[in-house]
Amino acid sequence: MSDASADPTSLSLGELRALRAQLQQEEDVVSFVRRIAQGRLDIVREERVRRESGLHATAEPGALAAVFGQQQGAGSVRPPRDTDVSADHPRVVELTEICDRLHFADFADLDAGELTALESALSGFESAQSADRRELFARIDVLSRELVDRYKSGGATVDSLLD
Repeated sequence: MSDASADPTSLSLGELRALRAQLQQEEDVVSFVRRIAQGRLDIVREERVRRESGLHATAEPGALAAVFGQQQGAGSVRPPRDTDVSADHPRVVELTEICDRLHFADFADLDAGELTALESALSGFESAQSADRRELFARIDVLSRELVDRYKSGGATVDSLLD
């Protein structure tokens, strides 16, 4: 496997495709873990807002749906791919450790300072995943442009996809 920082023009067609596929798999993991972190962050923020407004806790199933229904993102423009992320993946482990250390499972019982610390840690983790994701997209885009350039210039053919 080629170095991820290698000049794409110096890579063989096979190396270029393999590197792009590797980075796409990494991006899938980052996106998955980022979505988990965002969901947990949404729950914690909603708890903080609930407390600040003086509302009582609710156990209604619809309450959780309301938290997640507030986000109206545009979604991804790419077709979905299967994401099989192991529980022992370093990013998953890091998020789990944050949640365990700061008692996410018991967020409703945390005092205001503890809830703020949890929110801050989840926000920082989510921001780091977002930055990593942007970097991966940029690298994938460079590799994709190189592939397109090779097809346009005749350096690669559609038939080579079957190899």
